[in-house]
Order: sequence, then structure tokens, then C-alpha cells
Amino acid sequence: MRKAVVIGVLASAAAASACTQLPIESNVASQAFLRSDVSTAHPPDSAGYETRPPRDPSGIGRYYLGRQIAHVMGHEGADWLERSDRREEEGTDILLKELQLKPTDVVADLGAGTGFFSFRIAPLVPKGQVLAEDIQPEMIAELTQRKEKNKLSNVQPILGTTIDPRLPANGVDVVLLVDAYHEFDHPREMGRAIRNALRPRTGRLALVEYRAEDPNVPIKPIHKMTVAQAKKEMSAIGLELVEVRESLPQQHLMLFKRP
Repeated sequence: MRKAVVIGVLASAAAASACTQLPIESNVASQAFLRSDVSTAHPPDSAGYETRPPRDPSGIGRYYLGRQIAHVMGHEGADWLERSDRREEEGTDILLKELQLKPTDVVADLGAGTGFFSFRIAPLVPKGQVLAEDIQPEMIAELTQRKEKNKLSNVQPILGTTIDPRLPANGVDVVLLVDAYHEFDHPREMGRAIRNALRPRTGRLALVEYRAEDPNVPIKPIHKMTVAQAKKEMSAIGLELVEVRESLPQQHLMLFKRP
């Protein structure tokens, strides 16, 4: 989960449920949209962005290719990322197995947060590297502290921006995005940066999002995504859908490649 300053607390992390809402949703830039830019709707621009009033209060007044962008979770929700039941609830072990990582892989964990996935991936790529990216300095500090505590030299924390994750060009085997992409303020710019970071022909984007097609997945609709919408957005920046795996309890695992 991504972003910087918290402007409101929806509920305490202890009381929040993963299936109903994130513990803290925050986006300073989003509030600018709510205050001024959404007084009137504007048609989509050439990049696919549209500014209009938010149809869902958990989202911002900005849309991309017809999808409303969600508010993001601030660093104050770090404890929620490390909740005790997350491994079982999200099928973490299943996801890691499905990634089929090689020991030499370079893996970018975007929106790494506290490193929940980064530090589980690190032992799987002993001759490779984990690029643990986040745009919040507080999360980077937490990642650095945990890296030193766990003595995992192949984890590299990276402070990215809302438009650039600062990944090496053509140098990443797998980009992992778990429940984060739908909150990107600039999905097109981030998508292009991801595409450029993937190794041509062999690099893969593993996009994990809650299944919007399934009404029984008990999470807010704005925090879900359909395969069709994901395919449309990835196609817009030159990534091809390779496979959709439905082995996770509540989420799609969508694999894209760079031609």
C-alpha cells in the first residue's frame, strides 16, 4: 500500500477488517481533486485520465480508462500489513509458489510497505535480489531496519515516486504488485516505468488484485479489479496478458509480459 500524509483515520488498525476496509486511507493529492478539480466533469484526456466527482467516497476524483482510482493507505497502517491472519487469508504461500521464482531472479516488490512479501521472497532468490520499493520514507526506514535485523543482504529498499519506482531498465525478472496498483495516482506513468524495467520477452508482471467479478469477495468494490479492466490498462502501456491463475482465496493472480 502506498502514499504519504494521512488526512483521516477510518478506524483503528485493530478494529479494521481486511474484508471491509483498509485501516487508513490517505491521499493529499486526492483531496485537491475533491476541493477544486471535480466541480465539473472533463472528458478523458489523451492518456486516458478523467477528472469528475467521485462516485465512491473511498476513491478520488480521478479516473483512468473508466476506473476510479482508490485512496491509498498511509504508513500508519503498517501493523495491518503484518496482521497475524494475512498469510492464511490471502494465501501467501500459494502466491509465492505460483510465482515460480528462480534463485537468480531480480524481483521488484512495488508498494512493499513493511516488506511482508519482500522478506519472504529473499530466501527464494539467494543469488538474485529483491528491490523493495515504496514511496513513503517511513516505510523505507522500516524496511531498512527489518533488513538489518534479518541480515538479508539481497533486499534493497528503494524510495520511489508516484510516477517512477526507480527500477533498473531491462533489469527485472518479476515485478510483484499485491493490492497496490488500483491505488496508483498515476497508473499509466507507473505502468510504463514497470514495462521499461522488465526484461524483454522473459520479464513478468504479477498483478494481484481482489476479484471484482465475485460479489462474495467481501471487500469494497473500489479495492477490487476485473481481469478485463486489468487487461485493458496493461494493454494501454504495451504489456500482454499471459495467464490468469485463480488459486488464491480471494484474488486474481494476473501474469503479464513485455513483448
